[in-house]
Amino acid sequence: MPSDFPHLREKLETCVLARTGRRVRNLAIDLAPDRVVLRGMAMTYHVKQLAQQGVRELLPDVRLENAIEVG
Repeated sequence: MPSDFPHLREKLETCVLARTGRRVRNLAIDLAPDRVVLRGMAMTYHVKQLAQQGVRELLPDVRLENAIEVG
């Protein structure tokens, strides 16, 4: 994973918000050297999956934990 975390976080956030049509509330993206964690709230599992695909666009091989809550 690239070491420029602030820039990477911004790019990931932009990609996820675009992919989901800004339908993830309180989106937070936690970056660690070995993984990415998505947090927030979505109304459907479809939106949760779209958020995950947004990360995969930029980092296809990263270990990803999708902790977005649906409800």
